[in-house]
Amino acid sequence: MSTVQAIILRTAGTNCDLETAQALRMAGAQARIVHINQLISGKQTLEEFQLMVIPGGFSYGDDVAAGKILANELKFKLAGVLDPFVASGKKVIGICNGFQVLVKAGYLPGTRDRSQTATLAANDSGQFQCHWVRLKREKSVCRWLNETDVQWDLPIAHGEGKFMAQDTPTLAQLEKNGQVVFRYRGSNPNGSVRAIAGICNTRGNVVGLMPHPERHVRPDQHPGAARTKRKSQMPVGLQFFEAAVGKR
Repeated sequence: MSTVQAIILRTAGTNCDLETAQALRMAGAQARIVHINQLISGKQTLEEFQLMVIPGGFSYGDDVAAGKILANELKFKLAGVLDPFVASGKKVIGICNGFQVLVKAGYLPGTRDRSQTATLAANDSGQFQCHWVRLKREKSVCRWLNETDVQWDLPIAHGEGKFMAQDTPTLAQLEKNGQVVFRYRGSNPNGSVRAIAGICNTRGNVVGLMPHPERHVRPDQHPGAARTKRKSQMPVGLQFFEAAVGKR
């Protein structure tokens, strides 16, 4: 099987690109960090890649709203190359700020006209939250994740992570279609509706989540590693990236 070629899209304010690239390499992919201006100018194309990751950070300082400016660049400057990439079945992953971007660009939950039907709003606490959370990985149309562990521990780091759908029918459709990929288990750190922490499109090849899988790719990154048998378990973050590159 040929090595998966992955592109990590960055711009001003992106700050999780290096660890995302390292996580992909640990999972067996060839990973390249590319500035969005390279795609906009046409100096770099998407043709050689099978996977795109939009990593966490604070793109453009989260001016206007978290991820909104980068979302507009995808929607109005890159749709001509990104739409065919998605339509071909290649994977697009948005982590934290990347999730906000994909939602506000209309790629998640996903409509024919890519209109925005959901958002990530300010946390109910009114504060930036940076701590570990517990998740349940749902069985979803994102089939490439369905063989990973069901119970996940990952860190979050966001101020606008409250998932909200535009209306009840949109939320009902998400549930009916099996597009909910992750839910917070136990405490809901930001007040997301139905404890939703991550979703995918109807095809399952575009995925977004607020927690950071790239921050749990080694056992010793977990705060409970010294007290448990986690050293003998594959970290769920590494499972996530191995599934993304087709190694699971």
